[in-house]
Amino acid sequence: MPKAKTTYACQSCGAVLMRWVGRCPECGEWNTVAEETTAAPGAHGRSRYGAAEASPPLPITDQSVVTPDRLPAGLDECDRVLGGGIVPGSLVLVGGDPGIGKSTLMLQVCSNVAARQGKALYISGEESFNQTQLRAGRLGCLNDRVFLLAETCFETIKKHITGGDYELVIVDSIQSVYTSELAAVPGSISQVRDCATEFLRIAKDCEIPIFLVGHVTKEGAIAGPRMLEHLVDTVLYFEGEGKQSLRILRAVKNRFGSTNEIGVFEMGDAGLKEVPNPSALFLNERPHGVSGSVVIPSIEGTRPLLVEVQALVGDPAPMSPRRTVTGVNPNRVSLLLAVLEKRGGLAFADRDVFVNVAGGVRLEEPAADLAVAMALVSSHRESPIAFSTAVFGEVGLSGEIRAVDRARQRVSEAAKFGFTHCLLPRNCASDAADAGLEVMPVSGVGQAIDIVLERS
Repeated sequence: MPKAKTTYACQSCGAVLMRWVGRCPECGEWNTVAEETTAAPGAHGRSRYGAAEASPPLPITDQSVVTPDRLPAGLDECDRVLGGGIVPGSLVLVGGDPGIGKSTLMLQVCSNVAARQGKALYISGEESFNQTQLRAGRLGCLNDRVFLLAETCFETIKKHITGGDYELVIVDSIQSVYTSELAAVPGSISQVRDCATEFLRIAKDCEIPIFLVGHVTKEGAIAGPRMLEHLVDTVLYFEGEGKQSLRILRAVKNRFGSTNEIGVFEMGDAGLKEVPNPSALFLNERPHGVSGSVVIPSIEGTRPLLVEVQALVGDPAPMSPRRTVTGVNPNRVSLLLAVLEKRGGLAFADRDVFVNVAGGVRLEEPAADLAVAMALVSSHRESPIAFSTAVFGEVGLSGEIRAVDRARQRVSEAAKFGFTHCLLPRNCASDAADAGLEVMPVSGVGQAIDIVLERS
């Protein structure tokens, strides 16, 4: 009979080695290589959980296979990120920092699905039955059709899932589950990989959507093998500052929808509350008459958001200047600083520069370029930009302002919140001409600086 094989794997990057070393040659981390015993060949040949025989190949144009309807999660913000609801048979991975609210979100989704669809199973591998029940009572999620299982053994969990006729299964967390067919400890790379693969087979064979809650590393990536994110259908990250109430749910992978949508929540005593109008929340604490503050009408998926971009430029200093950026690509900010120096005549080489997007939002679209540039100019010149002016547009290396998509939708959102002027690319002016505010088209960075400083 084949024997089990002993290997060594890095707990940080997942690299597999033939011997133990103090420092991983792949990621360079110290003391992350651990011994693992993998199962003997043939141990993974498990039976299917659904039909006795595998389905034969079908033409991709076949119309006989009926696509099941999506299950509403009971939270519109969550459904938006998932692409319209929960797909039956999908495997979804949810990650986030400790204490951010992953378990709270999953328990609320579990309760909502149970109230509308049928039985739902919440598997807790890190809390006892009484602890989870106490939290469910605080969140108002007590429901006769929500079943709790405090278990970490995969073989036991499998029996309950396949024999319970559940509409939804939550596993909190995948790092706590282990299979007795492997000698490795729970949370190790081989255990996480094998258990996640088996959960995928259950989801596909039984047409049950399964959510896996995952831990994250200190760098913010989901712990375990990188294969885990390739394996699942959808990867969601739950983000936010632990001491603030705002939470953002975003998809970094979604086989059934867009990855550009975000869901905004607010954490309260009774759990997570949806924020249907995030623009009002993001602009609620915007200061008046302060330099370096600019509002951009951003587009996240299909939703327009008004977000405040802040910049702080320090006085000239003899020491090496600092560059700190939050919410925007730092390389993009470096590019904008070079353009402003070359095309706008402003000196930043000997100054500290700090850029931040308020509310924890990440701006990844090029339309944020002009807003960031104008915030830097405003702080550099100590000249506040008019409070009722919104700004968007892409900045090129030659200082030109390039057009961006959905200009009318952006301008209409700004007009809805009382903005009276909008600085935008010249080629977008015709699309937003009658959107409810005065447009100020510009074709270059120098022209944009002159208009902003003139109106300040």
